[in-house]
Amino acid sequence: MALALALALPAPALADGPNSEVALTGPVVVDRAQTVNYAVSFDGRVTVRGHVNNDVVAFNGDVRISGGTVDGDVTALNGRIFLNAGAVVGGDLNWRDDRPVIASGARVGGSVDEFKWDVSPFSGFAFALLFWLAETVSTLVLGIVLIALWPRGFEALAAAWRRSPGPVIGWGALLLIGLPIAAVIALVSLVGIPLGVGLLLALIPLWAVGYVAGTFILGRLIARDAGRLVAFLLGLLIVQVLALVPFLNVLVAIVVIAVGLGTLIVGAWRANRPEGPAAPPATA
Repeated sequence: MALALALALPAPALADGPNSEVALTGPVVVDRAQTVNYAVSFDGRVTVRGHVNNDVVAFNGDVRISGGTVDGDVTALNGRIFLNAGAVVGGDLNWRDDRPVIASGARVGGSVDEFKWDVSPFSGFAFALLFWLAETVSTLVLGIVLIALWPRGFEALAAAWRRSPGPVIGWGALLLIGLPIAAVIALVSLVGIPLGVGLLLALIPLWAVGYVAGTFILGRLIARDAGRLVAFLLGLLIVQVLALVPFLNVLVAIVVIAVGLGTLIVGAWRANRPEGPAAPPATA
């Protein structure tokens, strides 16, 4: 959740923890004596002077390896790749428009191939894009319907997160991990097969509702005074942008669903908790 809040801020380049450099807009620079796992920029150039353990990707910008080392692939979808003298790339160079500029003394361990856009229905890129679009649209529709049917309930979820973040995280992690384990255990026994199948079938809608609740809470934390629909749309925008990052999508989904499920449990418990005795009227 903290990472999502950080990426929602206008700062151009932000680190994914201490081991990766990710920028939604603006340049990414890996300085000398710096080692990261990935270097990714969605709209900006990437400069590597240090060491990248895995891949370097620039969706809209140039990639320049200035004497640094990249153990994985270097990809520029809408830009050019420059390898200065002393640059080392262990994997492939993937480019789309202009052929990479490789200086004398630079080394490439893999191939130097033009990147082909394979958009057939069975290509990995097209499937991932269609899955992302389907997830975004379905979450949007489900969120609008739930907010329309249960407007005050969503504010109760946000209040549950503000008042009890610890129990929310605990219950969310328990449901996210415990329900699949319980379903698998039930499937082992012949008598429990119907229960196990029912639990597995219930996980998808339950996780979908938790995903909607988690995105709303994120949007409400950023826009405290905005309307419910605006807060949900803001949270959905942030989460779905993060879902485009290959090594962040699973982590973000787990955190959002866990927080959403936890707030559902804590919010329902608070709503059903018996009220205390009314205070006696004040005397004159």
